[in-house]
Amino acid sequence: MRTFCLEVSGPFACFTRPEMKVERVSYDVITPSAARAVFEAILWKPAIRWQVRKIEVLKPIRWINLRRNEVASVIPGSKVKSAMNKSAGDLGIYIEEERQQRAGLFLRDVCYRLHADFDLLDNAPANNPVKFAEMFSRRAEKGQCFNQPYLGTREFAADFKLIDKNEPLTQALEETRELGWMLYDMDFSNPDNPTPRFFQAKMQAGVIHVPEWRSDEVKG
Repeated sequence: MRTFCLEVSGPFACFTRPEMKVERVSYDVITPSAARAVFEAILWKPAIRWQVRKIEVLKPIRWINLRRNEVASVIPGSKVKSAMNKSAGDLGIYIEEERQQRAGLFLRDVCYRLHADFDLLDNAPANNPVKFAEMFSRRAEKGQCFNQPYLGTREFAADFKLIDKNEPLTQALEETRELGWMLYDMDFSNPDNPTPRFFQAKMQAGVIHVPEWRSDEVKG
C-alpha cells in the first residue's frame, strides 16, 4: 500500500490531554488521532481507514499560555431530535449565559510531516485501492479538502501540502525524549461505549514511529 506524506503547520496547536479535566493542556506533539483527522479532512470514505505510520517533528517544541472564552454547554441530542420531529424548537445557545473563561497551555509555531496509508475495511464492498490513492493525491495536490484540517481544535487551522516522502528535510528537530502515554485514538467497536486507547510514545531524533492499531503496544 502506498504511503502518503503531508507537511502540516500552523501558528498554534492543542492536542488536549484527556487527564486534564478543567484547563486545556496539550501533548508535546501531534497525536495519531489528530494526524488521522488531517488525512480524513482531505479524503474520507466509509470503505477505508487511515493508519498513521510515522510523525516527524520539524520545529522545536514551544509553548504559550492563552486564556479564551468558551461555551460551557452543548445542545442536547434529544432536543435536536425533538425539534426535527416537530419541525420547530429553540436550538440556540445564548453566549452571554453560557460563556466561561478557560486557560490553556498550547503549542506554538508547529510543523510536522505525517506519513500514513489506508486499509480497506473488512465490511467494505470490493473497491480498487488505486482509485482512492489517486483521489487523495489529486485532492491534496490541489489543496482540496472536505473541511479545513486543524491542529487539535478547529480554531487552530492547519496549512498542508503533499510532498514526496523521500524528499530530504530542510529542517528537522534533532531531539530525543520520552513522551509518556499518549492518546492513540478512540475505539468505536462498541458504538454505545467508545473507549480511548493509548501507546507509549517516544521521539527519537525528531521522529515518532506509530504502532499498528491492533498491536500489543496499544493499550485500551
